[in-house]
Amino acid sequence: MNPTTGITLLLTVLQVARGQKVTSLTACLVDQSLRLDCRHENTTNLPIQYEFSLTRETKKHVLFGTIGVPEHAYRSRTNFFSKYNLKVLYLSGFTTKDEGTYTCALHLSGQTPIVSNRNVSVLRDTLVKCGGISLLIQNTSWLLLLLLLLPLLQAMDFISL
Repeated sequence: MNPTTGITLLLTVLQVARGQKVTSLTACLVDQSLRLDCRHENTTNLPIQYEFSLTRETKKHVLFGTIGVPEHAYRSRTNFFSKYNLKVLYLSGFTTKDEGTYTCALHLSGQTPIVSNRNVSVLRDTLVKCGGISLLIQNTSWLLLLLLLLPLLQAMDFISL
């Protein structure tokens, strides 16, 4: 193999692996629905394939995605939303029967199956409700902005500490 070809192939594989890395998977409760937020890096223009699954008693159940085939029992209970670097799955009618380990898995379309995934263990009694505070904690850039603006607000007498 030509050394230039080998280096090019290696750089392509490294870029692909970097462009699909799952950075976090969080779970919270909205009314009676489980919400799973799968955040990931997105440094490529290639389509990203994804899969949300539940492992319960050592059996994997595919909930939604483009990698595996979702099980019929979950198809009517799931809603999916996607943004640039965030994939969100809602599972309606969440009960203790749906407790287990949830996984978000990603890989790039048309590439060798380099998979990046994250797991979160979900128990109904320990789930937090989704809300403004948990969103601020998950999106630290807003919190950082607030901390940076505090001296300015104090100087303009909007707040006093």
